[in-house]
Amino acid sequence: MAICVKSEIGPLKKVLLHRPGQELEHLVPEELERLLFDDIPYLKLAQQEHDTFAAILRRQGVEVVYLEDLMAETLRLNPGLRELFVGQFLREGGPFAQNHAEELFDMLTSLEDERELVLKTMSGVSTAEMRDELRAGPLTRLTRERRQFLLDPIPNLYFTRDPFASIGCGVSLHRMYSATRCRETIYAEFILRYHPDFAGQVPFYYDRSDPFHIEGGDILNLREDLLAIGLSQRTSPEAVELLARRLFADERCGVRRILVLDIPNMRAYMHLDTVFTQVDRDKFTIHPDILGSLRLYELRRDGTAMRASELSSPLEDVLREALGLERVTLIACGGKDNIASAREQWNDGSNTLCIAPGKVIVYNRNYVTNEILLRHGLEVFEMPSSELARGRGGPRCMSMPLVRDAL
Repeated sequence: MAICVKSEIGPLKKVLLHRPGQELEHLVPEELERLLFDDIPYLKLAQQEHDTFAAILRRQGVEVVYLEDLMAETLRLNPGLRELFVGQFLREGGPFAQNHAEELFDMLTSLEDERELVLKTMSGVSTAEMRDELRAGPLTRLTRERRQFLLDPIPNLYFTRDPFASIGCGVSLHRMYSATRCRETIYAEFILRYHPDFAGQVPFYYDRSDPFHIEGGDILNLREDLLAIGLSQRTSPEAVELLARRLFADERCGVRRILVLDIPNMRAYMHLDTVFTQVDRDKFTIHPDILGSLRLYELRRDGTAMRASELSSPLEDVLREALGLERVTLIACGGKDNIASAREQWNDGSNTLCIAPGKVIVYNRNYVTNEILLRHGLEVFEMPSSELARGRGGPRCMSMPLVRDAL
């Protein structure tokens, strides 16, 4: 199977990553908020940390594939796509890219190596490197230094979880919440539609042209027939309903029930997986601060229709019933220490990547939460995180499972 993900915890066999690149060097202080960063990571160390992440995965028998390599292979194996890809990328690159589309098109298509081309679209094109080629009016030429980039960098790319979600043997290809991340899904669409490992094999349950925003950090595969989806800053109820209808309508898809967790709409909790992830068959990490305001809903397939209801039971009981377990344990990020809980949630202490039941990859900086996980009998693989954490995402955010073994 090109895609096969029917749980959060089945042994991970193949995963998609993106190694941080020059796009992080193109972050500047005045653009941080618009590009969804709070600080500027040091690229060399961020790459070392990411390489350690990939090495942990490989040592556990996981095949690691990279977004930039798959996209380059897609273009190399389908030469006719090169101009289509660049043209679409510039059309969606914003007004400055559109205003100089001809010059940018010539510059990008002149790059003969497909990987170099892909990396350039990721890192962005600065005004300075195009100054001599720009065809612009006299006022624009005099004031252009005020604009750093004609084609913005895409610094959030190393969070491969969000542009699409693997659901069963299909995908949900997303309309991203922020304009600065929308171009990320172009790579996913070209790879999934045209790369020989995926072309014609992957049903799409959501499409980037759909009108409502949804992101992969809000989608958890709890079981073949059961999803959990967060209503968050970046995923709307309309998108969840649209996705649910398509999942329920496809007889090839096993999903028949969706638990919807309505979490606070704020940057600190931008996705469900920043406050809630599964780490074992009956264990979940959670940021305790969401429990007081959390509202739970359920979508079910009802014949050819869909039924929605609000749930009044506590989250533990809802999960226990939905998963058919005797009990469920919620492991609090930071434990009972409110200061540690807030600090470690901000540093993605709840954002774990489960690579097999009871085996998780975590950031080493969240030592309070990690010790609690160990006390609950989990096998914990710590990775360095001083630079990667500046992007506000943890190991789950940085990985897109493509294949997991069945439980």
